[in-house]
Amino acid sequence: MVATQKLYPRATVKRIVKAHAGRNISKNTDVLVFLDYILFMQELMREASIRARRSGEKSISARSIRKVTESTLRRMRG
Repeated sequence: MVATQKLYPRATVKRIVKAHAGRNISKNTDVLVFLDYILFMQELMREASIRARRSGEKSISARSIRKVTESTLRRMRG
């Protein structure tokens, strides 16, 4: 039988969320937090890629990411 690799440390994510929220969290909250994080990173990289192409860069730079971080955070705030 092949052992599967975990995508992220569930216990660590639960501990971090609990520390910030100051409450117990339900069973699958850590999964939802991780998925939201992945969606945010995907959107951030997509926007940074668009910004880099528009400014004539060949690859995504830290400057491209910094420029789109605030607008992406605003959109993902929900």
